[in-house]
Amino acid sequence: MNKEIRNWEEKEGAKFLKRIGIKPGQKVLDFGARVGHYSIPAAAVVGNKGKVYALDKNKDPLNELKRKAAEQRLENITLVKTNGSLKTGLENSSVDAALAYDVLHLIDDRKKLYREIHRVLQKNGLFSAYPKHNKLDQPEQSLKNLEPKDIIREIEADGFYFEKEHCGLISHDDFLNKGCVLNFRKKENLLRGRK
Repeated sequence: MNKEIRNWEEKEGAKFLKRIGIKPGQKVLDFGARVGHYSIPAAAVVGNKGKVYALDKNKDPLNELKRKAAEQRLENITLVKTNGSLKTGLENSSVDAALAYDVLHLIDDRKKLYREIHRVLQKNGLFSAYPKHNKLDQPEQSLKNLEPKDIIREIEADGFYFEKEHCGLISHDDFLNKGCVLNFRKKENLLRGRK
């Protein structure tokens, strides 16, 4: 791991996550966690009374995350290996915050993801998305024709309201780059009866 990313995981990432609204004692879902560039700092922020669910479909990155968590004596990270399904396996209203960073472009049916995140978030829970690879930021795959304003509308249509954009130097893959995350809050009772 390069020096910048190590510094991100050990210091700067925690500062960034605090700024976006992650707090001590919270339960956080890191959807598409990979090797833990956000799970590790989130675990530091939430502390021993909190928990981070690091979800990914790939075993090797999760094993690397497990190794790093053990090295840093972080015992509040639970690894969640999926089969690629958008189902988290978490209970309704069981997390305070959900992160979907640099993963939206890989998902064709994002509505399913938004509904799953809505389901697992507690009342007024935080949903923070980093829509890397949109039309204005290295366009790729399913976001290549969408601008951030389109992604905001898309997420708002599935039970959230846009709160704020947070920009700065953040992790992307195994490097740091300037980027912006979009923060949303869960609306109540909007998804009843929808499947």
